[in-house]
Amino acid sequence: MCLILIAYRAHAAYPLVIAANRDEYYRRPTAQAAYWADHSHVLAGRDLECMGTWLGVTRDGRFAALTNFRDPREHKADAPSRGHLVSDFLVSNLNPRTYLESIKDGASRYNGFNLLLGDADGVFCFSSRESAAQELPPGIHGLSNHLLNTPWPKVVRGKRRLQQTLARGPDTDALLQLLADRDPAPEGELPNTGVGAERESLLSPALIVSPEYGTRASTVLLFGTDAGVRFTERTILPGGIPGPTVSLSFSLKA
Repeated sequence: MCLILIAYRAHAAYPLVIAANRDEYYRRPTAQAAYWADHSHVLAGRDLECMGTWLGVTRDGRFAALTNFRDPREHKADAPSRGHLVSDFLVSNLNPRTYLESIKDGASRYNGFNLLLGDADGVFCFSSRESAAQELPPGIHGLSNHLLNTPWPKVVRGKRRLQQTLARGPDTDALLQLLADRDPAPEGELPNTGVGAERESLLSPALIVSPEYGTRASTVLLFGTDAGVRFTERTILPGGIPGPTVSLSFSLKA
């Protein structure tokens, strides 16, 4: 993922709302979101190159999602896939705190990342840049390719629009529309992450479109106070064209 927007205990009927975009090279093979054949309690898309994932949820309400930390100076060509940090949590029976403690010492093996995960007891964010987990307080949060709530334009704009959407009720279509924002940030607001001004501008919208790289999926995950979970993931085709959409609902296990 390159943008994750989170509303945590910020709506009376939906204690957790997640709206997220996954950005990736089009050449990387990907399976559409589904229950996994080898782990039937996991609902997620799948990276078919390394068999990890970018965002997923389990039937008992555990979820995880990932963004990369953008710093081309520290890229390691032989690093393991960060998608396993998500899938390993989803297929385990570890609680978030225990899992994050288990990966802390090995985080430096990976290229930079932010890992968001949680369950009924809380939502946590871990950055390989800080090597420490933080529990999210109630409110609206945003995570892109820097630390949690770093005020990059897409994060600031996304958080504001998420707040507005919650005020009208967390409608899935409205959240997908939020994620479809293609407007680049003004030049003076662009971050400087070492990739050059032209690429910073290309990467600044919520939905990224370029010939070889772009937003591949938009996902909305709603947890209701009625113990219902709604998962919607729309495939984004090259050119930013909306593709097939998977929509699945289930009730949390007691």
